[in-house]
Parts: sequence; structure tokens; C-alpha cells
Amino acid sequence: MAFSTVLSAAIQGLHVEMIQVEADVSNGLPAFHMVGYLSSEVKEASERVRTAMKNSGFKIPAKKMVINLAPATVRKRGASFDLPIALSILASLEIIPGEKLKKVMVIGELSLDGKVREVSGILPIVIEAKRQGCHTCILPRKNAMEGALIDGISILGADNLGEICQYLNGVLRIEPVAGKKWEVEKSFWTSEMDFSDIQGQKAVKRAVEVAVSGGHNFLMVGPPGSGKSMIAKRIPTILPPLSIEESMEITQIYSVLGMVEEEHPLVLGRPFRSVHHTVTKAALIGGGSIPRPGEISLAHEGVLFVCETLCRGV
Repeated sequence: MAFSTVLSAAIQGLHVEMIQVEADVSNGLPAFHMVGYLSSEVKEASERVRTAMKNSGFKIPAKKMVINLAPATVRKRGASFDLPIALSILASLEIIPGEKLKKVMVIGELSLDGKVREVSGILPIVIEAKRQGCHTCILPRKNAMEGALIDGISILGADNLGEICQYLNGVLRIEPVAGKKWEVEKSFWTSEMDFSDIQGQKAVKRAVEVAVSGGHNFLMVGPPGSGKSMIAKRIPTILPPLSIEESMEITQIYSVLGMVEEEHPLVLGRPFRSVHHTVTKAALIGGGSIPRPGEISLAHEGVLFVCETLCRGV
């Protein structure tokens, strides 16, 4: 029995905190203790991990197991720590070689049958992993294309816990996922609507063009059905095309909220966000007890359209 460490990460708003998942298996009364400033969903990982390991064919000895998610000053949330917890325990039991997990980032949720489920926030996590010197990321298969947007780091997509253990033991080979080139993806991207669709409304169209050219706010006043929303939705189509840096910035925000596509995760068009004037402050600017990006962040490098209703004065 031994001590082992697996590298993982936690999302705090839009910031990524590196987390060390430490496991110690020793003699004593059979127990599964988890510490490290954990939320309720992370504490529940103990049952998911033990059941997933059992259903993946691993025998769990009646030992005292202590799992620590460090640093203890960072609040851990979500189910993305299931996979690193399982691997740290297996490494402590010497079922898999712990040295194979050095400089390897591990993220993923486990189902009870051992399958690895997708999680959100993969892109900023992979970027931070590369910055911290990691050479490989082990991710859920459905998140692999998103992680592969980053060059210079090997992305391994896994379907289940047993497959990952076979790879670490040298029994199975998992080919790194090849990311799609931004230039190729951009060349095939088209918008469903265009500013040229607008018929008439010459004065408004001219005003929109001036506002967009100068980066100004724009106010439209008119009765329902006059075309305010229709014009606003087409404003992103006359903005300059996104650069690769801008696309990555926007995609990171949408990744944190789990709003990216599996096969085409990179955001290629400027976002358009439409919110009602009754939107709460937390929903508009973000924040909350669990920090989350708001509509302003989701409209980054794009258009934020606030729909106002006409109120009759008293």
C-alpha cells in the first residue's frame, strides 16, 4: 500500500485552480474519507468511485482510504474529480503505475458502470495544464475534440475506467486526438442570417453601420414588429471576422458553462445574446454564490441586445 498523487483542476468563475488529488491507502478500520473543502457533490464521489471501480473489475481491499484534494483553501465543486480520485486509489493499490501519471492532467465524471462522462470547462483547464508544464491530458471522449483545440499537449479521450488503466499498464494504446485546424473550420463556417437580408429601413441600417464602425452603443425605438430584433440579430454579420485569439477567448467562456458542441467546439461567429430588461443583476453581469459568467461575458466580442418593453407613464 502506498501514497499517490494525480493532477486535476477546479474552475473558479473563469479562473482555473490546479488541484492535487492525493490518496493514501493503509491498514486500519475500513473507511473512505474525503477531505479538502468539498461541496456535497464532490463528497458523493466516494460512492460513485467505489461502485465504478467494482463494476470495472477491480477488487477494493478492506483498507483505510484517505483522499485529500489540495489545496484545502479552494472550494471544490462538480463531479469532474471522480476519475482522478479513482486513478489515485488504483495507483496507491499499485494496480496502475503511479509514475505514468506525473505531469498528466486527469478530468472526468464516472458513472456507476465505470464509463467516463463529459464535464464542462475543459478548454480553460487544458490551457492551464499546458501552462503548468503537463504533457498529457486524459479527458472524457466527448470532451476530447474541445481539448484538442490546444496545440503542444497530447489529448487522450477515454470511454471507461478500465480502458484508461489498460493504457497506463501498457496493455492498450490510445491514440491522441487530432484537433481540427482553425483555418479549415473557419472556411466552412457560415451564418444563417446576414445584414443584407434587411429590406428598406435605410436610415436604421446607416445608423447601425456607423455605430458598429465606431464601437458605439445603439438604441432603437419603435412599435412591436417594426424590425428592431431582426436588425439586432444581424449586427454580428457586419462585424469583422473573429481572429483565432478572439475565438479561443469566447470558447473558454462558453466551455465553462458547457455550451460548446462536441464535434465543433470552437466558436467561430461573433455571439449574439438577447436578454429581457427584467434580467437579474447576477444573470446579466455574472457572479453569485457559485461564480458563473453572465450575459455580458457571453456576449464578449459580440452583441448584447437588451429588449425593453414600452411602459405607459402614470
